[in-house]
Amino acid sequence: MLLIKGGCTAVGAKRTTDILIDNGRIVEVAENISKTGDMEALGAAGLLVAPGLVDMHVHFRDPGFEYKEDTMSGAASAAAGGVTTCCCMPNTLPVADCVDIVRHIVEKGKQAPVRVLTYGAVTVGQKGTELTDFVALKVVGAVALSDDGRPVQNADLMRRAMRLAHEYGLIIISHCEDADMAKSYAVNEGAVSRKLGIPGRPAIAEEIMVARDAMLSKDTGARVHIAHVSTAGAVEIIRLAKASGVRITAETCPQYFMLTEDEILKQGALARINPPLRTACDVDAIIAGLADGTIDAITTDHAPHTEAEKELPLANALSGMVGLETSLAASLTALYHTGKLSFEKVIELMSANPARILGLDAGTLAVGAPADIVIFDPDEEWTVAAEKFKSKARNTPLNGMKLRGRVKYTISRGEIVYRDQ
Repeated sequence: MLLIKGGCTAVGAKRTTDILIDNGRIVEVAENISKTGDMEALGAAGLLVAPGLVDMHVHFRDPGFEYKEDTMSGAASAAAGGVTTCCCMPNTLPVADCVDIVRHIVEKGKQAPVRVLTYGAVTVGQKGTELTDFVALKVVGAVALSDDGRPVQNADLMRRAMRLAHEYGLIIISHCEDADMAKSYAVNEGAVSRKLGIPGRPAIAEEIMVARDAMLSKDTGARVHIAHVSTAGAVEIIRLAKASGVRITAETCPQYFMLTEDEILKQGALARINPPLRTACDVDAIIAGLADGTIDAITTDHAPHTEAEKELPLANALSGMVGLETSLAASLTALYHTGKLSFEKVIELMSANPARILGLDAGTLAVGAPADIVIFDPDEEWTVAAEKFKSKARNTPLNGMKLRGRVKYTISRGEIVYRDQ
């Protein structure tokens, strides 16, 4: 048994309370729970206690790219960031488009210190030409479907995918970029691309696909979730779609409400991500979308790469950044400490909402719920030191940045899986 003493809950009505955990579940939430001899007591006075974070968008690179990350290193990175549930994208090698690969990921996830789930691919090999066997993937453990990293370019195929997903009770998570417009360009189309003299990925490439998938969702009745929203136009399209009753949800990442395209000029390929960092106006729109409920979740799109892969020239370097160990602090720094969102709202976006979207038993401190908990100091300032990450990767443009908010303990299924040293 584990007893958390004197923490202040960061959900619902803020109050100081104790939480008693037994057999991996929360069994009592009350003031002044008495400690008995067989309990381990964890002092949380002066700290906030919240449901463990649910990151519904990570890349653990397992199988096929374990030199960048694997299930265990990714899970350790998650635990260090207060994340107790991770959902892995299927762009592995081989792609998670069949029973054997999905089962492999699920079984490896069972050995991890945090909950590791996986999505199945929408199309075979993520090639956008043939749908996978949705039912078979669901049966072996795929919690949703996505071709993340490669948009489903063919609208008719996406329509058929949505119809089938709706029939089988699955949600499709859509990487919304028109591939013909975005190509493999490294930066946003705008002032920075012009300054560098290189082609860019235009905002309209994202927005046109968001609009398409919103319309397809309305047409089919299927649920669609828009991954890593990055533009003001996409936010407005989602806002209007929700207002008209479309079954659409959306996520963004800290990089899209903290950084702009100017970061490319400072850090080069370390700031190369897909979709790219945008403008200050886009950042403002993302924050407004988080505040008014247009955007439902904050994820990381944790995308590990090696140092060598990121040291290539900008046009050739791989896109992506790691974020599991900085996401809570980054969100608190940019949203809570600036007065733009309450800390309760930040936790809702990072825990309860993604759990709700995916139908997971997570995101709550209610009695009977899994004892997945993060305990953090919302005010402690620290400097990001990528060389100390639990992840195998160090590719983050936040390295050296001062953040406020530090994870002190992460508890997964009743076990302490991370302690701040």
